[in-house]
This record gives sequence, C-alpha cells and structure tokens, in this order.
Amino acid sequence: MAEKMGILGRKLGMTRIFADDGAAVPVTVIEAGICPVTQVKTEAKDGYNALQIAFGHAKEKRVGKAMRGHFARAGAGLFRHLKEIRLEGASERQPGDTLSVAMFAAGDVVKVTARSVGKGYQGRMRRWNFAGSKDSHGCEKVHRNNGSIGNNTLPGRVFKGRKMAGQWGNETVTEAGLLIVGVRVDDNVLLVRGSVPGPKNGLVLVRKQ
Repeated sequence: MAEKMGILGRKLGMTRIFADDGAAVPVTVIEAGICPVTQVKTEAKDGYNALQIAFGHAKEKRVGKAMRGHFARAGAGLFRHLKEIRLEGASERQPGDTLSVAMFAAGDVVKVTARSVGKGYQGRMRRWNFAGSKDSHGCEKVHRNNGSIGNNTLPGRVFKGRKMAGQWGNETVTEAGLLIVGVRVDDNVLLVRGSVPGPKNGLVLVRKQ
C-alpha cells in the first residue's frame, strides 16, 4: 500500500535551490496536506480498496447538507476538495487519520496529477504544431488554414480523432518520474524538481511511484 499512497495539495509556484555542489536546481513548491481520511473503502464492502482524503478547509455555507454529514463521520471538519486513491491492498488507516508530507522523503520519485492551464480555443498550428502553408506566390490568405480534412466518396466522412482547431489545455495531466529534493514538515511543503502541471494555487495530487 505504501508505494501507492498520495496526498492532495496546491501548487504555490516555482523557485530554485542550490545543491551541495553549488548547482542551481529548479523546483516546484507544493503545499501538501494536512489531509484527513474521510472514508476507507474495502474490497469486501465496496469491491475495491481505496482511501478518500480531503484538502482545503471550507466554510459551512459552502458545503451541502449531505457532504456535511459525510464529513461529520470522519470528525475532521469541512473541506473543499475530496479525492479517492486506489490501493492494491487493504488499508490500516481509519476515518479521522491524517496524511502529511512526512510520508515523503528527499530522493523519493513521485508522479503529480493536476488540471493543466487552459489556453482557450486555438487553431491547428498552435494546438498541434502544424507547419501551415508555404508563404509563396499563389498562396493567399490560407497560410494558417486547416486544408483538406475529408475523404473521397468512400468512406465519405471525416474520421474521428482528426487533429483540428479546438480547446487547448484544461485537461487532466499526470507528470511522472519527478524527484523530491526537499521536505519541510513544519511548513507542509514539498520541493519537487522541475515543473508540474497546473496554474499557481491549482489543486495537485502527489503520489509515490
């Protein structure tokens, strides 16, 4: 179970720290936890093993009546975010237990899941890195156009998955193989080498690989 555990947090931004040899290391600062366990699911009762954890305290008026009752069973307060983490085996934790950054250590390899930054509605050149048309004689006002997207009479339709203009970003992204270079337990902060998906203050899920 331990290698699959995770914690919720928010991305504070990026900075750099200096290694022992003086090298500058770019890091993402993540405020993670403290996350109470609000529900424990078991294979016998629910068909699979999982922990449901919460993050981000919320005012009572921002939480519905049903969710207030759900949080009351854990006795940990009211929260803005809930996330379920699947486990390979049964968990020894109980509702009301808490998860913190102390479960990580410098040198751990993690994967971070978040909602990527939305870029709005974009054309095919920016969204898919298409080259566009040649900027030469006879090519007028079509430099960034889609070009042909259809087929002949057979099959006479546009195939699904065709790369076209549309919304770019704002999708769930998991960045794997990230290295934790620092854990500040007193501040509930993780320092992860490199960049992670999402905007500043965005919700992130950090899991051990």
